[in-house]
Amino acid sequence: MSTDLRYPEPANPAFLFDLDGTLIDSVYQHVIAWRSALAGLGIDLSVWRIHRRIGMSGGLFVTALLRETGLSLTQEQIDDLQHAHAAAYTEQIDSVKPLPGAISLLSELTERGVPWAIATSGYAATARRALDMLQLPEDTPMVTRDLVRRAKPDPDLFLAGAALLDIEPRSAMVVGDSVWDLLAARRAGSLGIGLLSGGYGRDELERAGAFRVYADPADMLNRLDELGVRQSR
Repeated sequence: MSTDLRYPEPANPAFLFDLDGTLIDSVYQHVIAWRSALAGLGIDLSVWRIHRRIGMSGGLFVTALLRETGLSLTQEQIDDLQHAHAAAYTEQIDSVKPLPGAISLLSELTERGVPWAIATSGYAATARRALDMLQLPEDTPMVTRDLVRRAKPDPDLFLAGAALLDIEPRSAMVVGDSVWDLLAARRAGSLGIGLLSGGYGRDELERAGAFRVYADPADMLNRLDELGVRQSR
């Protein structure tokens, strides 16, 4: 009796990428921009406290920091704070570069026929400026904070990214550099992949749900076989 069992060729997974700290090296520019914006309101916070909240939406970020400091702000002050952060980040945009391997990783996935999209807590006004530095066209699939009701750690961004690719969230792998990315991935029902390029440690990312952790996009590119990505035919 023949034992040559044949099964359908498994499909490549799809990927949903965070942006800041995952594809572009912008985490510390955001930290400095938030510090500058907070200082404008007379709030002096250590850089490490700010860094721990990068990856949240601006509104949740402010709420979390106010809770930690015991301060209170009016809604108008919170809005002014977010605008000041955006302006301070824009002043530093020329210093933001793609992370090692980011351009090659996205190019390789496209060449292999692997679906992917970007899902970021950033607003379109700043996030879409990253497309040029990543050598991506304007019609690149991207979900920004403007397009969803809630940002990370809520799952809305990744659910919207999956819908944009016309796939089930469980068929996607979320790639992010922060615990907020991975918590949102778990709530969306997607596998999470952590990158160390945003400043979080391996243990933190694994505890938040990462089933694989890589140093940066270049490291992930070299290990795509571990994620079930196969050469296109």
